[in-house]
Amino acid sequence: MQKNVKFKNNQLLLAGNLYVPAGFDETKKYPAIVVSHPGGGVKEQTAGLYANKLSESGFITLAFDASYQGESEGTPRYLEDPYARTEDVRAAVDYLTTLSYVDTRKIGALGVCAGGGYTVAAAQTERRIKAVATVSMVDIGSLFSEGIARAVPVEDQIKLLEQVSGQRTAEANGSETLHGPYVPQELEEGMTGTMAEGHEYYVTARGCHENAPNRFVFTSFDKIFTFSAFSHIDKFLTQPFLAIAGSDADTRYFSEEAVQDAASRDKELFIMDGATHVALYDQPEYVGPAVEKLEQFFTDHLK
Repeated sequence: MQKNVKFKNNQLLLAGNLYVPAGFDETKKYPAIVVSHPGGGVKEQTAGLYANKLSESGFITLAFDASYQGESEGTPRYLEDPYARTEDVRAAVDYLTTLSYVDTRKIGALGVCAGGGYTVAAAQTERRIKAVATVSMVDIGSLFSEGIARAVPVEDQIKLLEQVSGQRTAEANGSETLHGPYVPQELEEGMTGTMAEGHEYYVTARGCHENAPNRFVFTSFDKIFTFSAFSHIDKFLTQPFLAIAGSDADTRYFSEEAVQDAASRDKELFIMDGATHVALYDQPEYVGPAVEKLEQFFTDHLK
């Protein structure tokens, strides 16, 4: 069963979908999981898919739209603010603690893609999160500034920041907010990898949603470039930690590095053979085993 819910992140009202198990009984206490969507996504896509499936295993799950995105409040629309998105995770935990049927000692968090990085960032200081899992995780700060495999030189990163600064000046003087595509709106011949996969998911009938129009505020870059999802995981990420990544994902190194560096004594990198980054969003042959792994992980640590 699913119901629409609203909760606050400071002054912004966020929209979420709350999933409850079959046979749900409000007089009982259930473990709960916060589920964060990828950058450019919304709760009705892969986050909702995983949340729904995990609820079938006896968990209360909450998939929600990030601040400035989807049905959640915030202007400018489609701002990708990593610090706000990290706070979104904490706010979602806040909301779960207000529900009488949630066992507040047994709250976990799951994030997909950039949502995975935001989940890891939040969990370092959010001690109410007792178990942390990610699927196709990326650190958006590194991905958007340095590119895949950290191939973009610093000189080029600074050139982009100069453009962002110029755009801020333009907008301060009356220009309209500039947006760019999150993934390529049109594929160039021979384009491969996560960005090409993102086009196939977000821009085609495969995964597109009216609330995820493949655009983000261009000046988001000046916030993204200074964000690091993993900055303190060697000290503070002590909770049980599971990272699931595809063997053929060009972003796999983010999961490998996070598991290697995390302070947790109970940590695992689970490689899904044959899967790419986006295949883990919705392809049944990969989502099924990933959900089974997540169910076991959260059962071990939250039930």
